[in-house]
Amino acid sequence: MITVVGTGTGAPLAEDVAAGAALVVGGRRHLDAVRLPAGAERIVLGPLAPALDAIAGYVAKELPVLVLASGDPGFFGIVRALAERFGPEHLAVRPGVSSVATAFARLGLPWDDALVVSAHGRDLRTAANVCRAHPKVAVLTGPGAGPAELGAALAGRDRTLVVATALGDPERERVERVTPARAAARDWGTAVSVVLCLAEPSAPGPPRTVAGVPAGPAHWALAEAEFAHRDSMITKFEVRALALARLGPRLGDLVWDVGAGSGSVAVECARLGAAVVAVEKAADGVDRIRENARAHGVEVEVVHGTAPEALAALADDPDAVFIGGGGRELPAVIRACALRARRSVVVAMAALDRVPAARAALTDAGFDCEGALLQSSRLAPLPGDVTRLAATNPVFLLWGVRTPVPIEGVDQ
Repeated sequence: MITVVGTGTGAPLAEDVAAGAALVVGGRRHLDAVRLPAGAERIVLGPLAPALDAIAGYVAKELPVLVLASGDPGFFGIVRALAERFGPEHLAVRPGVSSVATAFARLGLPWDDALVVSAHGRDLRTAANVCRAHPKVAVLTGPGAGPAELGAALAGRDRTLVVATALGDPERERVERVTPARAAARDWGTAVSVVLCLAEPSAPGPPRTVAGVPAGPAHWALAEAEFAHRDSMITKFEVRALALARLGPRLGDLVWDVGAGSGSVAVECARLGAAVVAVEKAADGVDRIRENARAHGVEVEVVHGTAPEALAALADDPDAVFIGGGGRELPAVIRACALRARRSVVVAMAALDRVPAARAALTDAGFDCEGALLQSSRLAPLPGDVTRLAATNPVFLLWGVRTPVPIEGVDQ
């Protein structure tokens, strides 16, 4: 049996927790806090694979193993790796209090409505995008993905970072509220395990039925009447439905809406969980996008500028881009977006003449390109309680998906 004991933010370890163990595995500070039995081997956790191999040797001999971990080892912790290697039936887990629960407890806030994302050993961009899109996020940190790096990624945004250092240590514990800029300017050391990213004021919020990720919208491709727009200058819901399907916005993604107009596509992507930047050249359009975002309870970062020039000021590369305007500059806009899009670019055009150049811009950038001409007719009333079909203007939708780069020796 492998006993896994969580500690660090709850009650201290009992002195005899290691009694009878032939092998004790854990971080250096955890190992220093327990009294090892005579003859027990001690392994300081570093790379996980050698430790698992050592544990396997003891398990094969049916010798007891103790693994010490921080907080709740079943929450982004070592229990996953142990269960995959040895099977959950061989584990006896005694969880402590997770660092996330402890950090929120220090603030007196519930956290059943918080999103938790790990940046430990992972690309920070996913955590940063979740923080941009949602008001209450806990980020589990790691080397190269701590408060300073997260603060730099969120610079200039309306967020408060709560940095929790040495949780559970009565002498060193600190919980500090800072702006992203202040977080980016400091050296936080190695004792930080979690950063809370909050939109202020931090209110408890209504009771929840489902914890974690908020329920997605009940429907999408909303009617045009649900957005403020000027002179019907809005992406029609039939077009928006296919555009959303090809963009694939999701939690952790960053989407650009270029030539955003009313921001209907931007708002819909945000409702589906993505972080969104809307680029719009008209001043009244900028106000309209913000109004629509507020009306639908989502966050959309709005940039007032003309593409492609305005795109150079956007620091973070998008996962997907929707281009709803561009005029004669459309090929240049597509090229600028295609250079930076990680996954896909979707272009809506009313003028069929622009399709060849737009398609060439995508294929020249290495995208697999497809398209469809969308023509729909909606039911419309006529006098005498009868109905006719009213045609909407046809729109050509072009989408490009980045071609995967073959990796030598790996089957595609």
